[in-house]
Amino acid sequence: MSDKKSDTILNNLPKSASKLLTVETGRRQFLLGAGASAGALAFGLPRPARAQSRTEITFASAKFFGKETISDVVNAYNEAQSKVHVTYVELPPPSASTEVHQALVQQLARRTGTPDVFTQDVVWIAEFAGAGWALPLDQYFNADTQKQYFPGTIAACTYGGKLTALPWFVDSGMLFYRKDLLEGAGAKVPETWDELATAAAEIQKSGKAKFGYLWQGKQAEVLVCDAVEVIASNGGSILSPDGKTGILNDAKSIEAIQFLYDTINKTKISPADVLSWDEEPSRRPFTAGQSAFLRNWSYVYGIAQDKKESQVVDKVGVAPLPHFAGGKSSACLGGYQYGVNAATKNPEAAIDFLTWMSSAETQLRYALQLGIAPTRPDVYEDAKLGAEQPFMKQLKSVFTGATPRPVTPTYAQVTLAIQSGVSRALVTGKVKEELDAANDRITKIVG
Repeated sequence: MSDKKSDTILNNLPKSASKLLTVETGRRQFLLGAGASAGALAFGLPRPARAQSRTEITFASAKFFGKETISDVVNAYNEAQSKVHVTYVELPPPSASTEVHQALVQQLARRTGTPDVFTQDVVWIAEFAGAGWALPLDQYFNADTQKQYFPGTIAACTYGGKLTALPWFVDSGMLFYRKDLLEGAGAKVPETWDELATAAAEIQKSGKAKFGYLWQGKQAEVLVCDAVEVIASNGGSILSPDGKTGILNDAKSIEAIQFLYDTINKTKISPADVLSWDEEPSRRPFTAGQSAFLRNWSYVYGIAQDKKESQVVDKVGVAPLPHFAGGKSSACLGGYQYGVNAATKNPEAAIDFLTWMSSAETQLRYALQLGIAPTRPDVYEDAKLGAEQPFMKQLKSVFTGATPRPVTPTYAQVTLAIQSGVSRALVTGKVKEELDAANDRITKIVG
């Protein structure tokens, strides 16, 4: 095919995004039949005859890279069968998420069918589904198939009772801890917040760590993540099950946010500086050997093992975040997931590609080559993953408790209300009063 589809995307993007966007256009003729041909490649069987024509679709994704790029993986799909050819449209990286979001919104809103398949930040799923831009996927991926993924990722990919996205990769909040300091204090890895507070205080008192527990209290998206985790670990939630009412001010949520306030002002295991910290400012003291515990994302582990960046090489462990008595560990879900354009003119081809991209085999490839964590629990049992990415293998227990942020098409407004309300609660100490006010704003937004 000509590159008209790709050119359309390029020409209609905002300038800020189009400057960073490139299109992979290499054409090849490949094996016959997606499943059979993949097996043929794996077992070294002869290649089938080249196809004369192929269904053409486009795939737009934020940029990720490692030993391989997404383009390499897309080319592998193109090589694995001869029915579909995918043209890859590379969007900016997640660090430029506003531009990625804007680019996708502009294209999907036109309902031209391009891109046919796309990746999306987990917090955009409800927005795109609510606007009618995402193709419902239940008829293609039944309940048994959905059970092959972490429940939290399926929940995040579901809107209005329908599966409107398919899991790609997952990240979540987790607890990093100093193995040596816990051992020296005769303490176990904490399972409850009370246990963490006790161990952190003891280690601080011993003088072996300046800080007990570091987290992110800056009025930003990461504060919403920290709040989701601690509230869910107490059995609470920010929205009602139907998503039409705020419940940020119920007793469980108030107790959870009060705990965060107390880490600064009562137990004093956290410095007041956390109120202005996001991920990196909170990470640096931990990898400098100054803290017993840290809540952060999976990227921290690699830095902690880098002798040029870290004073705690081989001294760091990772575990699920603690919970309140009677609750369960909760980890705020992050990551990008797949979607199919509701206006695609080639839904069968799009689903074939999506099935391949989200398969266990491809998820393992992403994990090994790009360091992207699988959304299928079974992949974590693969021996090759354990040998080449031992840290990632530890994350299965963490991701089992992955919890999505509020699922609502008005998330962009809801998150600002959460950030403001929780931040004010943490600064003023008027936890119930500030959460009452924030909850009123949230209910008006979603109601």
